[in-house]
Amino acid sequence: MNQEFINALTEIEKSKGISSDIIIEALEKALIKSYEKNFNDNGNVSVSINRENGETKIYSIKKVVEEVEDPITEISIHKARELRSNLELGDEITIEVTPRNFGRIAAQTARNIVIQKIKDAEREIIYNEFIDREKEIITGLVQRIDRGIIYVDLGKVEGIVPYEEQIPNENYKINGRYKFFIKEVKNTTKGAQVILSRSDVGLVKRLLELEVPEINEGIVEVFSIAREAGSRTKLAVFARDENVDPVGACVGFKGSRVRTIVDELNGEKLDIIVWDKDIKKFLANSLSPTEVEQVFINEEEKVARVIVDNDQLSLAIGKEGQNARLAAKLTGWKIDIKGSQQYLDEIQSEDLKVEFPEEQEYIAGILSEDHED
Repeated sequence: MNQEFINALTEIEKSKGISSDIIIEALEKALIKSYEKNFNDNGNVSVSINRENGETKIYSIKKVVEEVEDPITEISIHKARELRSNLELGDEITIEVTPRNFGRIAAQTARNIVIQKIKDAEREIIYNEFIDREKEIITGLVQRIDRGIIYVDLGKVEGIVPYEEQIPNENYKINGRYKFFIKEVKNTTKGAQVILSRSDVGLVKRLLELEVPEINEGIVEVFSIAREAGSRTKLAVFARDENVDPVGACVGFKGSRVRTIVDELNGEKLDIIVWDKDIKKFLANSLSPTEVEQVFINEEEKVARVIVDNDQLSLAIGKEGQNARLAAKLTGWKIDIKGSQQYLDEIQSEDLKVEFPEEQEYIAGILSEDHED
């Protein structure tokens, strides 16, 4: 190696941000292995690379002994004193053992180390860029689909969308552009692995932030989201300013904002409801568009019994139980929904027990009304 190598390291340090010291340290370790491999010397050796001119030298550290048994690791006291007169038995001496043709080996090793370090640095740069964008939204181009996995061109790196992170029945077109949620970024030996999602609730939240300025400004906040990707999403929002309608802000003028999100999600239905610190109101809102008649709660166990008009029961439960299921996910409560007549019949037949405060009073009121009628 020579001055040109040192100059090249300086240029790499400027352009790639890789410390020349890191490259030289890695190179010194690699050269020790190359020397041991090529010259069958498994002794105690070290490598020195001159930072100014690139000159490379190999040194062997040998122990001074009376009689040499292992010439790789030992040197006789007679020969040692020829090199340094003040040496005694048991001392160690460093001797240059650089082979004549070692420059060629050093140059090739240096080339491989530099290439590897540049690759490592570029991978690290890409990883750092994407780890900072984890849980954000990104637009990518679908490159190919292989065994159910979608590969997406993100510019500097290829992202993947596992099958479970895809929207069911969504038709992904090659060269089609889509918005994705960056679910996870892993640092692997092959570089940054970017896991993308179209089904995560985070995608809905980030789309809302893009379309609703009030959310970015902190005027409106998203409390919770429950999603069955490709079918329906419920989200609870609230406003910090009492003069702001949080649902109206998310929906936009004539539904323009929510329509943009629905279009991006290929027609997925979006229910936006108001979060309320009064849990009874929040539970009632979560079953939107159902009109709720009564809510009974057990706060300790987070269990609720919700009574709706008979003609609202199927709407409250939803197709295949979806509305009730999403409401439970949205609120974090277990919700038992009853039609008013069904509820009364089951109470009177003792198929259903009175379990909540205020429930007995409600039943008495219903029975009183029926008696007056």
